[in-house]
Amino acid sequence: MSKLSKGITLGVLALTTGLLLAGCGKAEGKALDTKKVTVGVTSGPHQELMEEVAKQAKKDGLEIKIKSFDDYNTPNTALNDGDLDANSYQTIPFLDQQVKDKNYKIQKVFKTVAFPLGVYSKKIKSLDELKAGDKVGVPNDPSNEYRALKLLQKAGVIKLKAGVEEKATKNDIAENPKKIEIVELEASQIPNQLGELSSAVINTNFAMGAGLTINKDSIYHEPLKNNPYPNVFVVRTENKDDKVVKELKKYYQSAETKKFIEKRFKGSVVPAF
Repeated sequence: MSKLSKGITLGVLALTTGLLLAGCGKAEGKALDTKKVTVGVTSGPHQELMEEVAKQAKKDGLEIKIKSFDDYNTPNTALNDGDLDANSYQTIPFLDQQVKDKNYKIQKVFKTVAFPLGVYSKKIKSLDELKAGDKVGVPNDPSNEYRALKLLQKAGVIKLKAGVEEKATKNDIAENPKKIEIVELEASQIPNQLGELSSAVINTNFAMGAGLTINKDSIYHEPLKNNPYPNVFVVRTENKDDKVVKELKKYYQSAETKKFIEKRFKGSVVPAF
């Protein structure tokens, strides 16, 4: 091959490589589609809410495809890996812990609703009735277990060690005057186990899925107003300022959505915006 031919060939290869690299870089920072997005939710209230938001968005030509999950971990993995465009199902402490533990490149963009955590029972009417050896169920994922233990502490059932953080478990209980047994369970499975327990702290979405409401069925619960654990809408960090995210916020935080929340959930789920 002549020097001229070699030069032309190398030049073409360099140009092609440069274009390919430029194309790859553009793909990584690609904005979300303004006409169609896929949002992950947990089944129950979050799914119902997103279906309401989708109805509003559809009128303006935005299609929201909803994917429902039955656990708290998969939606964040799916979002981080690009299988979802966004998700809507989690509290800020849970999100922060997942990002810290798994190095996800995802972040909150706006508040949605709050699900006051409640204690439920088929055997007692008050936590004062707990006695030695009684089993009390709590969610086993880090932030929800901490939240459940804090609720039991507020009720005077237990006392946690000073300075415990979001990863607190039953091993961080400093005082247990009633000598109850804390049973750590997968959050979605607790309603199915309620009959085997004296009582249990159940996340509202799973409680509602089992036909339980916080106002009628819980024996103790978090504040219904100004709840300290709002849920948030989450996207990949690179998409936080995308145009469609602002549109989704507009539909989710609309007066129409607020009216739907208040009518459909009657206090078990409350607007956090």
